[in-house]
Amino acid sequence: MPATLPSPCFVDVFAGCGGLSLGLKRAGWKGLFAIERDESAFETLSANFPDGGSLSYNWPETIERKAWDIRELLSERGEVLTTFAGKVDMLAGGPPCQGFSHAGRRRSEDPRNRLFEAYLDLVAAIRPNIVLIENVKGFTSDFVSNKGEIKNFAQALKDRLDADYDTTSAILRASDFGVPQVRPRFFLIGVRRELSAAEHLGALFAQMRGRTAEFLRARKMPLAPSSRDAISDLEVAHNSTSESTETAGFRQTNYRAPRTPFQIAMRDGHSGAPSDLRLARHSPEIQERFSSIIKSANEEGRLNVSISAEVRRAHGLKKMAIRVLDPLSPAPTITSLPEDLLHYAEPRALTVRENARLQTFPDWFQFKGKYTTGGLRRRTEVPRFTQVANAVPPILAEQLGISLLNLSRSLAQAELLTDSVAELA
Repeated sequence: MPATLPSPCFVDVFAGCGGLSLGLKRAGWKGLFAIERDESAFETLSANFPDGGSLSYNWPETIERKAWDIRELLSERGEVLTTFAGKVDMLAGGPPCQGFSHAGRRRSEDPRNRLFEAYLDLVAAIRPNIVLIENVKGFTSDFVSNKGEIKNFAQALKDRLDADYDTTSAILRASDFGVPQVRPRFFLIGVRRELSAAEHLGALFAQMRGRTAEFLRARKMPLAPSSRDAISDLEVAHNSTSESTETAGFRQTNYRAPRTPFQIAMRDGHSGAPSDLRLARHSPEIQERFSSIIKSANEEGRLNVSISAEVRRAHGLKKMAIRVLDPLSPAPTITSLPEDLLHYAEPRALTVRENARLQTFPDWFQFKGKYTTGGLRRRTEVPRFTQVANAVPPILAEQLGISLLNLSRSLAQAELLTDSVAELA
């Protein structure tokens, strides 16, 4: 038996901008390829994981390196995908979550909800040893369809996997793993039944939690960073501003230096200013309104939660989801709508970089495409704010990746031992 086993490989499905891939690769996994349909998100993914780099994918020649819709890939490259059967250690990813999210309009008939069916088709084609599925907490809640039928996608997913996989699942809060954002998410791990991993699966999430303190100490990161720990160095008050280098008519902060251990960790060897520092272009009237909302939220003790009905009426607002950051606590779950979350001290929405910090993306990670979008385009476009909001926090993904790497190697060692015993017999 070799002293060390080769790094296992994974395929990232619904990869988005690459938060899950980044964490898994840093944990020691090797990326084979990624499936992401949106051009902007795929551009971000490609820019941050270029060929030849330490974090690159080992992209197969038989699958064109481009933005693929999973259903298109299954249709056009179905035979190619079956050639990977038994050669992929893990299939990882989470179907788009908007139809499941409590933050939006939950609709059982949302066509995006059916994408997990395509994920299962890919599982059947590739037959990975491990499947990893991430989604919003609402994925576990019952839906009532237009026909009055009760649906639960999490249970349906487990039932569909049950024939071939032992599974375990949990709701993990990102803030329990060193992320300055609460962000509860559903995670499901499945391992092929013939690998006899049920005993390993039962303790996986508990073991992951037990390693968090040591993991963060090794990276000189705090156990429970607050939003101020994460983004205080990006405040306008600590930086001068200048014309945006990307978008005419906008201003951006001129980054100076980190102020906290968390910020130093997020610099991650990056020199100079990070990207995505463009400030929202708020009118004086909007700035005055935001100042009043921030003041009221502090006075009423309503930080990190939706502003009160009284404050909404006072400003003639219909939007109910506006929240003001609590500087001393982890942020609430960030969303793709910039003005859902206001800065704790400055009358403005957060920048893409500030949201990225709350998600634990390192400062060298760059985002591509539009900053935001509106109207019906929200259903089809994935601009920068959405890319960040939809991602798995890389620090959480890395810790999960370490636990799954240990599991994968345990399975590989057990298989080698079984083969050795069979040869001796």
